[in-house]
Amino acid sequence: MRAIFGAGIMLAVLAACGPTAPTAEEIAKNSADLVAYLDAEYEEEVQESPQEMTSQGRKNRYGELDDRSEAAMDKNLAWRRESVADMKEKFDPEALSEDARLSYEIWELELARAEKSAEFRRHRYIFGRNGAHTGLVNFMINQHRVDEKSDMEAYISRVAAIGPTLDVLIDRAKLAAGDGIRMPGFAYDQTVSEVARVTTGAPFAGAGETALFADGKAKIAALQTATKITPEEATALTEQLRVAMVDKMKPAYDRLAAWATEDKANASPTPQGVGSLPNGEAYYNAMLNLMTTTEMTADEIHQLGLSEVARIHGEMEKVKTEAGFQGTLQEFFAFMRTDKQFYLSNDDAGAQEYIDLATKHIEEMKLALPKYFGRLPKADLIVKRVEPYREEPGGAQHYQSGTPDGTRPGIYYAHLSDMNAMPTYMLEDIAYHEGLPGHHMQISIQQELEAETGPNKLPKFRTQYGYTAYSEGWGLYSEALSKEMGFLKDPYSHYGQLSGEIWRAIRLVVDTGIHSKGWTEEQAVKYFTDNSSIAEGAIASEVRRYITTAGQATAYKIGMIRLQQMRDKARTELGDKFNYPAFHDQILGGGALPLPVLERKIDRWIEAQKAG
Repeated sequence: MRAIFGAGIMLAVLAACGPTAPTAEEIAKNSADLVAYLDAEYEEEVQESPQEMTSQGRKNRYGELDDRSEAAMDKNLAWRRESVADMKEKFDPEALSEDARLSYEIWELELARAEKSAEFRRHRYIFGRNGAHTGLVNFMINQHRVDEKSDMEAYISRVAAIGPTLDVLIDRAKLAAGDGIRMPGFAYDQTVSEVARVTTGAPFAGAGETALFADGKAKIAALQTATKITPEEATALTEQLRVAMVDKMKPAYDRLAAWATEDKANASPTPQGVGSLPNGEAYYNAMLNLMTTTEMTADEIHQLGLSEVARIHGEMEKVKTEAGFQGTLQEFFAFMRTDKQFYLSNDDAGAQEYIDLATKHIEEMKLALPKYFGRLPKADLIVKRVEPYREEPGGAQHYQSGTPDGTRPGIYYAHLSDMNAMPTYMLEDIAYHEGLPGHHMQISIQQELEAETGPNKLPKFRTQYGYTAYSEGWGLYSEALSKEMGFLKDPYSHYGQLSGEIWRAIRLVVDTGIHSKGWTEEQAVKYFTDNSSIAEGAIASEVRRYITTAGQATAYKIGMIRLQQMRDKARTELGDKFNYPAFHDQILGGGALPLPVLERKIDRWIEAQKAG
């Protein structure tokens, strides 16, 4: 494939490297050639991931799952090294347009990030929160679309492949354990519990049906209703699905549960940060870099968190006064955490009411978006309860993207098994974070950039890659922006927005406390409880999340602060020339970017605006 680009591009680059500066025509051609090159490279990358193709709405290799072995990871890293070396040989960044040079830099940066990830690949807990043992079932239910009989046959093939995939991951977990890297004991318990939830009910033992079997049967029934298959074919497909689950999938889940039960004896009964692992300090520093895309140290992040918590407490004092509450801030926290007016009924009716209220807020936000945004997402958004097999009391809500063509909508997921952990004063704010103008806005626009043409066309990888600090920073930025847009009007809703913000500020303190300063789980829970009104169930879930996913929680607040700094700089330097739609188009219109890269992009845009 690469030879296709060789001769013509090299001639263009040699001309650009001569004594004279490249012409506009040469820059345009080189830039278009780079986009074509990177698109071809990205297609090679995606072809190695059947699941990524499915996520993008494609049906290539539809009956396969990804190869998750260390050998496959080594192969991918070798490919990326070759790709970057090849790009450097063929292209001179000085002979590219600004945006093409940005793509060049990001493609190069991705190799550095991949090298760092590879160094610590065994440090990540394979069967921790959102591991493949639940993620693969979620993928089949929510992403594998069935339109034809062949799609259902591919579905069954994939269900059968879940077993071998889990076995590969069990082997990797054993290798990590051999290196002295194990999850804390509670995570083993959670894995065993999740395995039980996935494998209880038909076609296995236990009451009811498993979520996967029910989903497969529903998709088969839909084919029959659409007259795509006969009743006899429906019966045959259902039996094939049953056999795949019983004979291929279930034994691997049994092996996972057995290994987790046995290996737990070797794990730390007291939850500890990754600093206690072999080479744990270096791993944590690497995770901070990968998650925040900055060079901030653990100490710097910890101090930033402490200062932000203090600042937000000052804002909460004002809201407390506005609400007419007589008492200290700590007493206000207790009031907000316990008063029944802030909680829906702890049953299915309360869960449905939560979904209905979140949907209502999102629909109202849609009407206000054009005043603040030029680009608007085309894809639809739905609010949905997390499936029972992976639902966690107090678990954090999350977003799952739709397809680039909009055929599958984006989904805002809410954990609603414990409504006492879901206060209504935070409901509106979270809807804006996960939905509009938050994750759904950012991710949908990024994916839809793929359809654009012309000289400013982005390579496809920039419409698909993500950076936690950018995406989660945008979600948190959107919460504060929503207040400026005229939402979150009453004191309690405003307090909910501040609660969301202090929640992420506390993460800076607690995550670094656990992994860099040796904090215990009890210390982390106490700091969280003392400084917020977040429900106790949510705090317990959050702290354990930080323990098992080191560094990820720091990205939110750092991303938000950097985005606000960019906005404030643009406002100050542009004065009357500043407007939100133009600024947000710059933030969202180039795909997800590492924060330092985005900052340089916005600086250049500010200078261009000042120059007229």
